[in-house]
Amino acid sequence: MRILFTIPHYFSGSATAAHGSERGAAESRAKIIRLCIASLHQTFSESQGLLDGRRKWIHPANSDLAASIAIALCTTGDSHLVSHLTDCDFAHIRTNAEPRLLGFECQNVLRDNIGDYDYYVYLEDDLRITDGIFFAKLAWFNAQFGDDALLQPNRFELSAGLPACKIYIDGNLRDPTISPGLQRVDEQPRLDAEALGCRIAFERVDNPHSGCFFLNAAQFEHWAAQPDFAVPSARFWGPLESAATLGIMQNFRAYKPARENAAFLEVEHLDRRYIGRTVHPVAGRPVTGQWT
Repeated sequence: MRILFTIPHYFSGSATAAHGSERGAAESRAKIIRLCIASLHQTFSESQGLLDGRRKWIHPANSDLAASIAIALCTTGDSHLVSHLTDCDFAHIRTNAEPRLLGFECQNVLRDNIGDYDYYVYLEDDLRITDGIFFAKLAWFNAQFGDDALLQPNRFELSAGLPACKIYIDGNLRDPTISPGLQRVDEQPRLDAEALGCRIAFERVDNPHSGCFFLNAAQFEHWAAQPDFAVPSARFWGPLESAATLGIMQNFRAYKPARENAAFLEVEHLDRRYIGRTVHPVAGRPVTGQWT
């Protein structure tokens, strides 16, 4: 299997900006990006082994799941941290795009490589994937429900300390008027199937945003042929969110694993925007109820 990952990367270092790509210290932000890139090699490439203490040898591991991966890190101008990433394996794609439209440049990179890969991926630079059967799950989903359906992972944050907590951060949109103009969640709103001895449910959701998308070759060829492909837009909340989500929700029936089995397909958000800032877990109490 061949997978192309495109990652938009922008950094300005502003202390007051809303998005992680626009705030904070350079080294702390670079650490997040290194974790993102490293996770792709560690989880999907052949860079995995099993220690054999008796023979003092390292055997290949996960060879049946490993893929040939390529990572394209797309930047604009000099507003990036590539000089902090010299230990990372990726291709640096330089552009002159407006910073908030950089995600649409990633779509162009994907289209430039049409026909060369089995999966075409867009991934924000603060996400980490550690599930070795992530793409096997995607392939299983499309074998069950067809390529008109697209499965999005649930994005979560973990608490940095105690109490230990996990929060899925992409629930219903604050503005309920946005989604109905872009998708029909009432069309086949729920799917379910048997997997690994469990009944797994998937739902059309008000907010299919996960900061990423994963399309197989047939799905990508279909979308890349549409007139809206790679056309900059801010119709889904803003341009950053639209680059990740607008096209897939308009051209496919986008699903996420239902809340009762949210972990079936998930990605970690490394820039903790919610947990510890607006969501404050309390030891000994369930993580439910009102948040600020």
